[in-house]
Amino acid sequence: MSGANSSSLTPGFFILSGVPGLEAAHVWLSLPFCFMYIVAVMGNCGLLYLISHEEALHRPMYYFLALLSFTDATLCTTTVPNMLCIFWFNLKEIDFNACLAQMFFVHMLTGMESGVLMLMALDRYVAICYPLRYATILTSPVIAKAGLATFLRGVMLIVPFTFLTKRLPYCRGNSIPHTYCDHMSVAKVSCGNVKVNAVYGLMVALLIGVFDMCCISVSYTMILRAVVSLSSADAQHKAFSTCTSHICAIVITYVPAFFTFFTHRFGEHSIPHHIHIIVANLYLLLPPTMNPIVYGVKTKQIREGVIKFLLGDKVLFTQDK
Repeated sequence: MSGANSSSLTPGFFILSGVPGLEAAHVWLSLPFCFMYIVAVMGNCGLLYLISHEEALHRPMYYFLALLSFTDATLCTTTVPNMLCIFWFNLKEIDFNACLAQMFFVHMLTGMESGVLMLMALDRYVAICYPLRYATILTSPVIAKAGLATFLRGVMLIVPFTFLTKRLPYCRGNSIPHTYCDHMSVAKVSCGNVKVNAVYGLMVALLIGVFDMCCISVSYTMILRAVVSLSSADAQHKAFSTCTSHICAIVITYVPAFFTFFTHRFGEHSIPHHIHIIVANLYLLLPPTMNPIVYGVKTKQIREGVIKFLLGDKVLFTQDK
Protein backbone atom coordinates (compact mmCIF):
# COMPACT_ATOMS: atom_id res chain seq x y z
CA MET A 1 0.00 0.00 0.00
CA SER A 2 1.30 3.40 -0.94
CA GLY A 3 2.50 5.34 2.08
CA ALA A 4 1.99 2.40 4.45
CA ASN A 5 4.20 0.84 7.05
CA SER A 6 4.04 -2.86 6.23
CA SER A 7 4.83 -4.00 9.76
CA SER A 8 2.17 -1.99 11.55
CA LEU A 9 -0.25 -1.41 8.66
CA THR A 10 -0.31 2.27 9.64
CA PRO A 11 -0.27 4.56 6.59
CA GLY A 12 2.20 7.40 6.36
CA PHE A 13 -0.53 9.55 4.88
CA PHE A 14 -4.13 9.51 3.72
CA ILE A 15 -5.58 10.73 0.43
CA LEU A 16 -8.63 12.98 0.85
CA SER A 17 -10.53 12.57 -2.42
CA GLY A 18 -12.86 15.57 -1.99
CA VAL A 19 -16.46 15.08 -3.09
CA PRO A 20 -16.69 11.66 -4.82
CA GLY A 21 -18.52 11.80 -8.13
CA LEU A 22 -18.23 15.57 -8.41
CA GLU A 23 -14.48 15.88 -9.03
CA ALA A 24 -15.09 17.83 -12.26
CA ALA A 25 -17.11 20.40 -10.30
CA HIS A 26 -14.60 20.89 -7.49
CA VAL A 27 -13.67 24.41 -8.62
CA TRP A 28 -17.32 25.47 -8.79
CA LEU A 29 -18.04 23.88 -5.40
CA SER A 30 -15.13 25.78 -3.91
CA LEU A 31 -16.63 29.20 -4.70
CA PRO A 32 -19.59 29.15 -2.27
CA PHE A 33 -17.48 27.40 0.39
CA CYS A 34 -14.73 30.01 0.04
CA PHE A 35 -17.26 32.86 0.24
CA MET A 36 -18.91 31.35 3.31
CA TYR A 37 -15.52 30.88 4.98
CA ILE A 38 -14.57 34.52 4.42
CA VAL A 39 -17.93 35.67 5.81
CA ALA A 40 -17.56 33.30 8.79
CA VAL A 41 -14.05 34.44 9.74
CA MET A 42 -14.76 38.14 9.25
CA GLY A 43 -18.15 37.96 10.99
CA ASN A 44 -16.96 36.02 14.04
CA CYS A 45 -13.74 38.02 14.42
CA GLY A 46 -15.84 41.18 14.10
CA LEU A 47 -18.15 39.99 16.87
CA LEU A 48 -15.18 39.16 19.10
CA TYR A 49 -13.70 42.62 18.53
CA LEU A 50 -17.04 44.34 19.15
CA ILE A 51 -17.79 42.44 22.35
CA SER A 52 -14.29 43.02 23.73
CA HIS A 53 -14.30 46.78 23.00
CA GLU A 54 -17.88 47.84 23.76
CA GLU A 55 -18.54 48.12 27.48
CA ALA A 56 -22.30 47.82 26.97
CA LEU A 57 -21.74 44.31 25.62
CA HIS A 58 -19.86 43.14 28.72
CA ARG A 59 -22.76 40.99 29.87
CA PRO A 60 -23.15 37.20 30.29
CA MET A 61 -25.18 36.78 27.10
CA TYR A 62 -22.44 38.40 25.01
CA TYR A 63 -19.63 36.56 26.80
CA PHE A 64 -21.26 33.29 25.73
CA LEU A 65 -21.71 34.71 22.23
CA ALA A 66 -17.99 35.58 22.15
CA LEU A 67 -17.16 32.00 23.15
CA LEU A 68 -19.45 30.72 20.37
CA SER A 69 -17.79 33.06 17.84
CA PHE A 70 -14.30 31.91 18.83
CA THR A 71 -15.37 28.26 18.56
CA ASP A 72 -17.03 28.82 15.17
CA ALA A 73 -14.08 30.69 13.66
CA THR A 74 -11.66 28.00 14.85
CA LEU A 75 -13.91 25.15 13.71
CA CYS A 76 -14.24 26.22 10.08
CA THR A 77 -10.53 27.07 9.94
CA THR A 78 -9.64 23.46 10.81
CA THR A 79 -11.22 22.16 7.60
CA VAL A 80 -11.93 24.79 4.94
CA PRO A 81 -8.35 25.82 4.00
CA ASN A 82 -7.44 22.15 3.56
CA MET A 83 -10.62 21.57 1.53
CA LEU A 84 -9.82 24.53 -0.76
CA CYS A 85 -6.33 23.12 -1.35
CA ILE A 86 -7.99 19.90 -2.53
CA PHE A 87 -10.41 21.75 -4.81
CA TRP A 88 -7.95 24.28 -6.25
CA PHE A 89 -4.53 22.63 -6.26
CA ASN A 90 -5.39 18.92 -6.06
CA LEU A 91 -3.34 18.67 -2.85
CA LYS A 92 -5.03 15.61 -1.43
CA GLU A 93 -2.35 14.11 0.78
CA ILE A 94 -2.58 14.57 4.54
CA ASP A 95 -0.12 13.11 7.03
CA PHE A 96 -1.54 10.34 9.21
CA ASN A 97 -0.95 12.22 12.47
CA ALA A 98 -2.18 15.49 10.95
CA CYS A 99 -5.36 13.65 9.95
CA LEU A 100 -5.84 12.44 13.53
CA ALA A 101 -5.23 15.98 14.82
CA GLN A 102 -7.78 17.41 12.40
CA MET A 103 -10.28 14.72 13.40
CA PHE A 104 -9.77 15.58 17.08
CA PHE A 105 -10.26 19.33 16.62
CA VAL A 106 -13.29 18.91 14.35
CA HIS A 107 -15.15 16.72 16.84
CA MET A 108 -13.93 18.57 19.94
CA LEU A 109 -14.99 21.95 18.55
CA THR A 110 -18.38 20.71 17.34
CA GLY A 111 -18.95 19.28 20.81
CA MET A 112 -17.90 22.59 22.34
CA GLU A 113 -20.23 24.49 19.99
CA SER A 114 -23.12 22.32 21.17
CA GLY A 115 -22.14 22.94 24.79
CA VAL A 116 -22.01 26.71 24.30
CA LEU A 117 -25.48 26.67 22.74
CA MET A 118 -26.69 24.82 25.83
CA LEU A 119 -25.07 27.45 28.08
CA MET A 120 -26.72 30.21 26.05
CA ALA A 121 -30.11 28.52 26.53
CA LEU A 122 -29.51 28.39 30.29
CA ASP A 123 -28.51 32.07 30.15
CA ARG A 124 -31.84 32.96 28.52
CA TYR A 125 -33.66 30.83 31.11
CA VAL A 126 -32.06 32.71 34.00
CA ALA A 127 -32.56 36.09 32.31
CA ILE A 128 -36.30 35.53 31.75
CA CYS A 129 -37.26 33.40 34.74
CA TYR A 130 -35.01 35.09 37.34
CA PRO A 131 -34.37 38.60 35.97
CA LEU A 132 -33.67 40.18 39.35
CA ARG A 133 -31.04 37.57 40.20
CA TYR A 134 -29.51 37.40 36.71
CA ALA A 135 -26.35 39.39 37.53
CA THR A 136 -25.75 37.55 40.80
CA ILE A 137 -26.25 34.07 39.33
CA LEU A 138 -24.23 34.48 36.13
CA THR A 139 -21.12 36.15 37.50
CA SER A 140 -17.83 36.27 35.59
CA PRO A 141 -16.30 33.35 37.59
CA VAL A 142 -19.41 31.24 36.92
CA ILE A 143 -19.22 32.01 33.19
CA ALA A 144 -15.49 31.19 33.10
CA LYS A 145 -16.03 27.87 34.92
CA ALA A 146 -18.94 26.96 32.61
CA GLY A 147 -16.81 27.67 29.54
CA LEU A 148 -13.88 25.68 30.94
CA ALA A 149 -16.15 22.74 31.81
CA THR A 150 -17.55 22.73 28.26
CA PHE A 151 -14.01 22.72 26.84
CA LEU A 152 -12.80 19.94 29.14
CA ARG A 153 -15.87 17.82 28.39
CA GLY A 154 -15.11 18.01 24.70
CA VAL A 155 -11.43 17.20 25.15
CA MET A 156 -11.97 14.23 27.48
CA LEU A 157 -14.69 12.66 25.34
CA ILE A 158 -12.94 13.17 21.99
CA VAL A 159 -9.37 12.19 22.91
CA PRO A 160 -10.29 8.44 22.83
CA PHE A 161 -11.29 8.88 19.15
CA THR A 162 -7.63 9.37 18.23
CA PHE A 163 -6.46 6.25 20.09
CA LEU A 164 -9.34 4.11 18.79
CA THR A 165 -8.59 5.21 15.24
CA LYS A 166 -4.80 4.91 15.51
CA ARG A 167 -4.96 1.30 16.74
CA LEU A 168 -6.79 0.13 13.59
CA PRO A 169 -4.94 -1.68 10.77
CA TYR A 170 -5.24 0.04 7.38
CA CYS A 171 -4.83 -2.60 4.70
CA ARG A 172 -7.60 -1.50 2.29
CA GLY A 173 -5.71 1.49 0.98
CA ASN A 174 -5.35 5.02 2.26
CA SER A 175 -8.01 6.91 0.28
CA ILE A 176 -10.74 8.65 2.30
CA PRO A 177 -13.81 9.70 0.28
CA HIS A 178 -14.18 13.00 2.12
CA THR A 179 -12.84 16.57 2.25
CA TYR A 180 -11.63 16.28 5.85
CA CYS A 181 -10.78 13.61 8.41
CA ASP A 182 -14.04 12.61 10.06
CA HIS A 183 -13.92 9.86 12.68
CA MET A 184 -16.11 7.28 10.96
CA SER A 185 -14.84 8.14 7.47
CA VAL A 186 -11.29 7.35 8.60
CA ALA A 187 -12.33 4.24 10.56
CA LYS A 188 -14.16 2.78 7.57
CA VAL A 189 -10.93 2.78 5.55
CA SER A 190 -9.58 0.24 8.03
CA CYS A 191 -9.76 -3.49 7.48
CA GLY A 192 -10.12 -4.06 11.23
CA ASN A 193 -13.16 -4.27 13.49
CA VAL A 194 -14.60 -0.76 13.86
CA LYS A 195 -17.51 -1.78 16.11
CA VAL A 196 -15.85 -0.19 19.15
CA ASN A 197 -15.39 3.06 17.20
CA ALA A 198 -19.04 3.06 16.14
CA VAL A 199 -20.33 2.30 19.64
CA TYR A 200 -18.12 4.91 21.27
CA GLY A 201 -19.09 7.46 18.62
CA LEU A 202 -22.75 6.82 19.38
CA MET A 203 -22.08 7.14 23.11
CA VAL A 204 -20.33 10.50 22.62
CA ALA A 205 -23.22 11.71 20.47
CA LEU A 206 -25.61 10.83 23.31
CA LEU A 207 -23.42 12.42 26.00
CA ILE A 208 -22.96 15.64 24.05
CA GLY A 209 -25.64 16.18 21.42
CA VAL A 210 -28.64 14.49 23.03
CA PHE A 211 -27.77 15.73 26.54
CA ASP A 212 -27.36 19.32 25.31
CA MET A 213 -30.59 19.14 23.32
CA CYS A 214 -32.46 17.88 26.38
CA CYS A 215 -31.10 20.77 28.47
CA ILE A 216 -32.02 23.25 25.74
CA SER A 217 -35.53 21.78 25.45
CA VAL A 218 -36.08 21.94 29.22
CA SER A 219 -34.77 25.52 29.32
CA TYR A 220 -37.12 26.69 26.57
CA THR A 221 -40.05 24.81 28.07
CA MET A 222 -39.52 26.73 31.30
CA ILE A 223 -39.04 29.96 29.34
CA LEU A 224 -42.29 29.37 27.44
CA ARG A 225 -44.18 28.80 30.69
CA ALA A 226 -42.73 31.97 32.18
CA VAL A 227 -43.49 34.06 29.09
CA VAL A 228 -47.09 32.81 28.80
CA SER A 229 -47.69 33.79 32.42
CA LEU A 230 -46.72 37.41 31.72
CA SER A 231 -49.76 39.68 31.69
CA SER A 232 -48.43 42.25 29.24
CA ALA A 233 -48.36 41.42 25.52
CA ASP A 234 -45.43 43.81 25.12
CA ALA A 235 -43.50 41.98 27.83
CA GLN A 236 -44.22 38.66 26.13
CA HIS A 237 -42.99 40.00 22.79
CA LYS A 238 -39.82 41.38 24.38
CA ALA A 239 -39.10 38.08 26.12
CA PHE A 240 -39.63 36.07 22.94
CA SER A 241 -37.50 38.44 20.86
CA THR A 242 -34.49 37.94 23.14
CA CYS A 243 -34.59 34.21 22.31
CA THR A 244 -35.21 34.27 18.55
CA SER A 245 -31.57 34.63 17.49
CA HIS A 246 -30.53 31.78 19.78
CA ILE A 247 -33.32 29.54 18.48
CA CYS A 248 -32.15 30.26 14.91
CA ALA A 249 -28.58 29.32 15.90
CA ILE A 250 -29.82 26.04 17.39
CA VAL A 251 -31.74 25.11 14.22
CA ILE A 252 -28.82 26.04 11.96
CA THR A 253 -26.44 23.91 14.03
CA TYR A 254 -28.43 20.80 14.91
CA VAL A 255 -30.35 20.09 11.67
CA PRO A 256 -27.25 19.42 9.50
CA ALA A 257 -25.51 17.81 12.51
CA PHE A 258 -28.21 15.18 13.01
CA PHE A 259 -28.49 14.63 9.24
CA THR A 260 -24.75 13.92 9.06
CA PHE A 261 -24.77 11.69 12.14
CA PHE A 262 -27.70 9.50 11.06
CA THR A 263 -26.52 9.31 7.43
CA HIS A 264 -23.17 7.91 8.57
CA ARG A 265 -24.87 5.13 10.49
CA PHE A 266 -28.22 4.39 8.84
CA GLY A 267 -28.54 6.12 5.45
CA GLU A 268 -25.32 5.45 3.58
CA HIS A 269 -26.98 3.29 0.93
CA SER A 270 -30.12 5.42 0.47
CA ILE A 271 -28.50 8.88 0.24
CA PRO A 272 -25.94 9.65 -2.53
CA HIS A 273 -22.47 9.90 -1.06
CA HIS A 274 -21.76 13.31 -2.58
CA ILE A 275 -24.88 14.71 -0.88
CA HIS A 276 -23.64 13.38 2.44
CA ILE A 277 -20.19 14.96 1.95
CA ILE A 278 -21.63 18.35 0.95
CA VAL A 279 -23.98 18.40 3.97
CA ALA A 280 -21.10 17.32 6.23
CA ASN A 281 -19.17 20.38 5.05
CA LEU A 282 -22.18 22.64 5.51
CA TYR A 283 -22.55 21.21 9.02
CA LEU A 284 -19.14 22.71 9.86
CA LEU A 285 -19.45 25.89 7.81
CA LEU A 286 -23.09 26.99 7.90
CA PRO A 287 -23.35 27.80 11.66
CA PRO A 288 -20.11 29.86 11.71
CA THR A 289 -21.33 31.76 8.64
CA MET A 290 -24.90 32.39 9.76
CA ASN A 291 -24.50 32.97 13.52
CA PRO A 292 -22.86 36.44 13.21
CA ILE A 293 -25.49 37.46 10.65
CA VAL A 294 -28.39 36.19 12.77
CA TYR A 295 -27.14 37.84 15.95
CA GLY A 296 -26.21 41.02 14.07
CA VAL A 297 -29.70 41.34 12.60
CA LYS A 298 -31.69 40.23 15.65
CA THR A 299 -29.73 41.90 18.47
CA LYS A 300 -30.19 45.65 18.74
CA GLN A 301 -27.07 46.30 20.79
CA ILE A 302 -24.87 44.50 18.27
CA ARG A 303 -26.47 46.45 15.41
CA GLU A 304 -25.77 49.70 17.24
CA GLY A 305 -22.20 48.59 17.94
CA VAL A 306 -21.63 47.89 14.23
CA ILE A 307 -23.06 51.29 13.28
CA LYS A 308 -20.88 52.99 15.87
CA PHE A 309 -17.81 51.16 14.56
CA LEU A 310 -18.56 51.92 10.91
CA LEU A 311 -19.73 55.51 11.25
CA GLY A 312 -17.80 56.58 14.31
CA ASP A 313 -20.95 58.04 15.84
CA LYS A 314 -21.78 57.78 19.49
CA VAL A 315 -24.68 55.39 19.87
CA LEU A 316 -26.67 55.05 23.07
CA PHE A 317 -26.78 51.38 23.93
CA THR A 318 -30.15 50.32 25.27
CA GLN A 319 -31.64 47.03 26.31
CA ASP A 320 -32.58 44.51 23.58
CA LYS A 321 -36.10 44.77 22.38
